[in-house]
Amino acid sequence: MSASYLEATARERILQVLDAGSFTELLPPAQRVVSPHLGQLDAPVSFDDGVVIGEGTLDGRAVMAAAQEGGFMGGAVGEVHGAKLVGLLKRAIRKKAAGVVLLLETGGVRLHEANAGLIAVSEVMRAVLDARAAGIPVIVLVGGANGCFGGMGIVARCASTVIMSEEGRLAMSGPEVIETANGVEEFDSRDRALVWRTTGGKHRYLIGDCQVLVNDDVHAFRAAAAEALKNAGPTALTLQGLEAEQEVLRQRIARFGEAHDPMDIWQALGVAQPEAVPMLEAEPFVALADAHRVRTQA
Repeated sequence: MSASYLEATARERILQVLDAGSFTELLPPAQRVVSPHLGQLDAPVSFDDGVVIGEGTLDGRAVMAAAQEGGFMGGAVGEVHGAKLVGLLKRAIRKKAAGVVLLLETGGVRLHEANAGLIAVSEVMRAVLDARAAGIPVIVLVGGANGCFGGMGIVARCASTVIMSEEGRLAMSGPEVIETANGVEEFDSRDRALVWRTTGGKHRYLIGDCQVLVNDDVHAFRAAAAEALKNAGPTALTLQGLEAEQEVLRQRIARFGEAHDPMDIWQALGVAQPEAVPMLEAEPFVALADAHRVRTQA
């Protein structure tokens, strides 16, 4: 029986993605580790600061896992929120976990804690790369209503594997941010079709920013994460790998830099009449896209 990943809370997701009964939460709400900044601003706090972290198993393998709660400040990162993620990644290295699974749903950094949040995100990035350097795969799942934006969008692309649903979104700047900075002529954040065909899972899969596309189903995310963990190859970033990734980005700009709409990119990749592509589920879409998609290096 399918269960929507999009509609689930952070705790529901993490409990269903990991093996049943295996999850042990670290710094749970009962410990009331909250942001020291929000209270000073008379802003509401959450007793877990909007992120669930802990350890469990995935298909029998010991993993560390975290899930951001999009219902609290859009999953935005503050000092404590970021520190919990960093601590989890460091614990994974110390305990030699089989992997780290990050269920990301976030608009980026909290404006309430801008400087502290920015530092926290940079520390999360470094911790992700440290985990990979230690031979631990980091798997990111993106399928929540708030997408994965801002600095955490960069964190996602630092991971070994990115798994998305069509409903998920992944980008650096959110639609409203682009519109505010450059005007509605540059990007109309109210055009939901434009937003999803620019940042949504299908487009991100087609241009190589995510490695696996699944349906909006918690069990589909679980299966994909388990498969990514099982088949994880070398995880450490190498100079050769970074140079290859940079070359892919250079070619992308050269090839698609003048495109005004994602549909232009789809057409350039050889998808005939992209506007006529039916609303395919993940599996048939992947079959269509694999003949055209941009390949990236891990």
